[in-house]
Amino acid sequence: MDKSEVSSRILTIPNLLSFVRLALVPFFLVLIIVRADFAALLVLVFSSISDFLDGQIARRFGQITRLGQLLDPAADRLFIFAALIGLAVSDVIPWWLVVVVVGRDVLLLVLGIMLANFGYGPLPVHRLGKMATFALFFALPILMIGEAFHEAAWLTNPLGWAFVAWGAFLYWWAGVIYIIETARVIRIPKGLRTAQSDTLDS
Repeated sequence: MDKSEVSSRILTIPNLLSFVRLALVPFFLVLIIVRADFAALLVLVFSSISDFLDGQIARRFGQITRLGQLLDPAADRLFIFAALIGLAVSDVIPWWLVVVVVGRDVLLLVLGIMLANFGYGPLPVHRLGKMATFALFFALPILMIGEAFHEAAWLTNPLGWAFVAWGAFLYWWAGVIYIIETARVIRIPKGLRTAQSDTLDS
C-alpha cells in the first residue's frame, strides 16, 4: 500500500494513541479543576508528544486511516476545550474566552450541517485554522506552567496570553473564511461543481 493512501483500518498504532488521548481528556479536566496543576501539565505534555508521534508513525509506516483523520483532530479539540473549561473554573482565564473558542466550533458545526443538506462534505481544514489550533494548544500549557510553578508566572502569563489572543483571533479569521467558502460552495450547482472537479483532476 502507498504510504500516502488512506485506509479503513481501525487497529493501528496511531489510532491506539489517539484513543488513549481521548480517554485522558476527562482525567485532564478533573486534574485542572482540583488544581493538581503539575499532574495536569504532565498529562498535557504526554498528549502533545503522542499527538506528534501518531502523525509521524501514520505517515512513515503507511498507517493513515479514515478513523485516524477523525480521532486526531477530535482529541486536539477536546483537550483544548477541557483546558479552557478547567482554567475558567479555576479563574485562571475568563469565561468569555471559552465562549469565543467554543462558539467558533459551534459555527463550524452549523456550516457542516448546511453543507450536508446541500449534498457536500465538510470543507478542508484551512491553514489558518491549523495555526490557530497550534497557538491555543501552545498557549494553554504555558499558562498551566505558571499555575504549577508560581515563580515562573511573570514570564509564562504574558507569553501565554499573547498566544491565546493570537490563537483566538486566527480561530475566528479562519471561521470567516469557512463562512465565505460555504456560501460559495452552496451557490454552485452540484453537477457543475462535480464537472469542475473532474476537469481539474484530468
